[in-house]
Amino acid sequence: MNIYESAEDYLERILMLRQKNGTVRSIDIARELDYSKPSVSVAMKRLRENGYLQMDPDGSITLLPPGEEIAQRIYARHQLLTEFLMQLGVSAENAAADACKIEHDLSEESFARIQERTLQNRGPAE
Repeated sequence: MNIYESAEDYLERILMLRQKNGTVRSIDIARELDYSKPSVSVAMKRLRENGYLQMDPDGSITLLPPGEEIAQRIYARHQLLTEFLMQLGVSAENAAADACKIEHDLSEESFARIQERTLQNRGPAE
């Protein structure tokens, strides 16, 4: 499935805000990403038109199955890459920022190897 990096970022952020707040509205996304409300509105319209989310009459945003799958995949990659970079000694702040930059472009093969190594480094207690 081809989707732009910015769309992946929006879907991931919706998932994160949902986990944090329970409900998500466009204004929440605009505040979280420090984007203008019109920019977020245009992005939400495109994501809605492409079947990734729906907006209720009260403005609540719900991820549809295709959007949920992408958001979960990107968020899982982000978390694992952050953990991997921290295992290498990168600060938590830089690890999270760097993970965000590479989570979209990393090949499945490279990600699988990083995942294996990260799990090995966790040890038996985790």
